[in-house]
Amino acid sequence: MKKYLLLLGLALGGGLGLTSCESFLDVNTDPNNPITSTPNFLLPSIISQGFQTQMFTSLTTTYITQYTVRKTPASSTDQFTLSNANSTNTFNYTYFYSAGTIPTMTAAAEQEGSPYYIGAGKIMLAMDLAHATDMLGDIPYTEAFKGAQNYTPQYDPQEQIYQTILTLCDEGIALMQKPAAENFRPLYVTSPSVSGDILFRGDTQKWIRFANGLKARQLNHLVKKSSYNPQQILDLVGKSMTSSADDAQIQFIQAVAPLTATTNIFGTTRNNYATATFSTNIIKYLNGNVGGAAYPGVIDPRLPIMATATSTGNDPGVAQAATANIVNGFTDFYSSWYARDLGYFEVMTFHELKFIEAEAAFRAGDKGRALNAYRAGIRAHMQKIGVGGSNGNPAVTFPLITQAQIDAYLASAAVAQNEAQLDLKRIMEQKYIAMFLNPESWSDLRRLDFDPTIYVNLRYPNNANATLAGKADYKDRWPRRMLPGATEVLYNPQAVAKLFSDVQATSNDDYVSKPLWWDRP
Repeated sequence: MKKYLLLLGLALGGGLGLTSCESFLDVNTDPNNPITSTPNFLLPSIISQGFQTQMFTSLTTTYITQYTVRKTPASSTDQFTLSNANSTNTFNYTYFYSAGTIPTMTAAAEQEGSPYYIGAGKIMLAMDLAHATDMLGDIPYTEAFKGAQNYTPQYDPQEQIYQTILTLCDEGIALMQKPAAENFRPLYVTSPSVSGDILFRGDTQKWIRFANGLKARQLNHLVKKSSYNPQQILDLVGKSMTSSADDAQIQFIQAVAPLTATTNIFGTTRNNYATATFSTNIIKYLNGNVGGAAYPGVIDPRLPIMATATSTGNDPGVAQAATANIVNGFTDFYSSWYARDLGYFEVMTFHELKFIEAEAAFRAGDKGRALNAYRAGIRAHMQKIGVGGSNGNPAVTFPLITQAQIDAYLASAAVAQNEAQLDLKRIMEQKYIAMFLNPESWSDLRRLDFDPTIYVNLRYPNNANATLAGKADYKDRWPRRMLPGATEVLYNPQAVAKLFSDVQATSNDDYVSKPLWWDRP
């Protein structure tokens, strides 16, 4: 705008000299809306919007993974009817709000000489791309983030995106290993106001552990590929998170206006789950009624924290009485530790990494390491959520999980006690509990083909999407990918049409049922 005003002033000639033009422009520059910024004021938004991306995705995936179901049947996500609207925020928050801001921050950091910010940008971009591709499949990268130069980027193959993710993590790690003295600006700024690294508060070692953990997670997705290398994953886990203090999470600590943008996606203020309840699937894991298992009756001490002692759950597509699963006047979902307005949103945790370690070690034949990691993952999750306290509603308080309870549960029939008792089912059922509501659980279910011998409580929805329900093979009857975002269908239709052509999909429902690259041999 400034350029055009200047040209206009020059074209007017004698009546308006350059000095008066500059004065005019100064008057019309809003000091409260700067056109440039330093990297410490850009990184917080990149982090928070990247996490927000995954929050919005979870509004769909919690139903597909059967953590939640609707109390009244609707032709929607828990009956496997997906729409482009389900994935619009997954795409938009990645490309327009989080990753889309990284080139601007990188340029500012390069100009002033702050490599830590460049490294954080690379790791955040890896996180954003990893989530987007695991939910959507092929996504733009090589032609993306160019602004007006290209509003219709082509989509890169998922295999190529995976290589990009690993490279970005390695580059980010290298930058985070530089001496602090080589940075013009601290990674975490506290004065005159907090800015910069709101995720790990300037701890570069936590950024490095996060990047290594992200690499381990992505490589563990490749169990169907000949390139799957469990030892490589174990090496990365060894360089990743060392305790729950390293968890990559955002905790909402203050309810400020607008509340819908600053509180937990699962909380009562945003009210996304007012018509939902827990699935019977997750409740059976917690209340000792695990179908087909040899350890009935073992009540998990996490039950009154993750749900309530009286929660019964519901199956997808089955109507529930209006008064069922109501606690203190609201749906029992809001009695959960995970539904606190000022609770956490977890992207990656130490307990997840222990279960990744357990699976990789098991596949590598190191059952001793697998057993130790599996039990450590259970313990870490119980210790994290078993701290007691309130969810912000005076009628709901959470019990403390004592060390005695943890020890008793770990010694119970619900947990493998030795190498002979440990198998993939044991590992994945405990990981499923510990990953409650996390979109990453959908990746686990897909790569293991929703195997009913592993996930024994899954229930195929009543009146499920007819296209999926009509598939011949059980594993092909479940959603394997989200649809392209509605904005892409509208503004980048040729690229979307190519996506459908590449996977030989004839309809939206057909597209949803097609496995991703990493989900195929």
